[in-house]
Amino acid sequence: MDFRHTSTIEERLQIMQKLADTFRHRAERVDREGSFPYENIAELRSSGYTSLTTPRLYGGQEISLYEMVRLQEVLATGDGSTSLAIGWHVGTMKNLCEKNEWDEEVFRRLCEDVLGGALINGAATEPATGSPTRGGMFQTKAVRSGDAWIIDGRKTFTTLSPVLDYFLVNVTVEDQGRAASFLVPRSSEGLRIEETWDSVAMRGTGSHDLILDGVRVHDTHLVEWLDAGSRRASGWLLHIPACYLGIAQAAQSYAIQFAHDYKPNSLKGAIIELPNVQTKIGEMELELMRAREYLYAIAKRWDESDDTTRQTMRPALGAVKMTVTNAALKVVDTAMRVVGAHSLSLSNPLQRYYRDVRAGLHNPPMDDMTIQLLARTAITRETVDGMRA
Repeated sequence: MDFRHTSTIEERLQIMQKLADTFRHRAERVDREGSFPYENIAELRSSGYTSLTTPRLYGGQEISLYEMVRLQEVLATGDGSTSLAIGWHVGTMKNLCEKNEWDEEVFRRLCEDVLGGALINGAATEPATGSPTRGGMFQTKAVRSGDAWIIDGRKTFTTLSPVLDYFLVNVTVEDQGRAASFLVPRSSEGLRIEETWDSVAMRGTGSHDLILDGVRVHDTHLVEWLDAGSRRASGWLLHIPACYLGIAQAAQSYAIQFAHDYKPNSLKGAIIELPNVQTKIGEMELELMRAREYLYAIAKRWDESDDTTRQTMRPALGAVKMTVTNAALKVVDTAMRVVGAHSLSLSNPLQRYYRDVRAGLHNPPMDDMTIQLLARTAITRETVDGMRA
């Protein structure tokens, strides 16, 4: 199975479905142990999946956002933790490709490494500031030293940390009071991972703490200034709702199979024949259809838009994440109602799906921030329209 030898989305979806089926058999063990899915990540690397969002200019396939979310959704039907974890890598590369703001030589070397299997993710969240989307100043500091920078700090929720080759670290540059992003190789002296991840949800993402103790990087590794007010729309973050949509689909599929097989002696046949069970299955299908169509439509709109139009899409991107994630929660809850008390068994995947989709509420953007953004958008629109009238 090799994504690099495919030319259509249908071919790539078939490969991903086979991988997801394999990962499904490992998911319970990883979740129960709170371990990391090393085998899954290795297979995604060797299959060429991790290079699909790399620019064509450097040898990648530069797949569309629509295709990326489709693949991530299928992957999540097998294992949500693996999908969310690798989603940060493929999404980060897609974002960097679309922005195209780095020094060309630095980005080219990164892309060449990614084509060889290297993995990257951002490291932004900190104990004192919480989510960077809420605007706190980074406590991680960078100080210039000749032609290099010295970085000190701690980052939390560094997903995929057991296998990352590069960390995109957001810091405050002390002498300027500005935020910046540094590309930090894993091999850097003073960099280490502290295994702190003990969440009940997404237990296999390896979202440990990143410790930077006097880490020294060359001046060229300051890859981007993060000026206040310059936040761009981030289509690549749709990998997040795609993951939760995939988990919800897995929950519905399990509930239907259970309903086919479960035949209590109080009935002549299986519970799948009961009208109330069929109603719940129909309700799940409606939620999945609405969420899927909305997600795909926004992803396609992003792909078809120029950069100016994309920067107007922040409200829509937040809305689709909120809508899909909450739909996933509803679908998993309904699936558990179909299956009943069996769904609470530790050996039953539904209890894992239930815990995992809850994590979506805490991935960016959070619901309250989306609602506030939508309110501001509506108020501004009506104010402008009122002035025109």
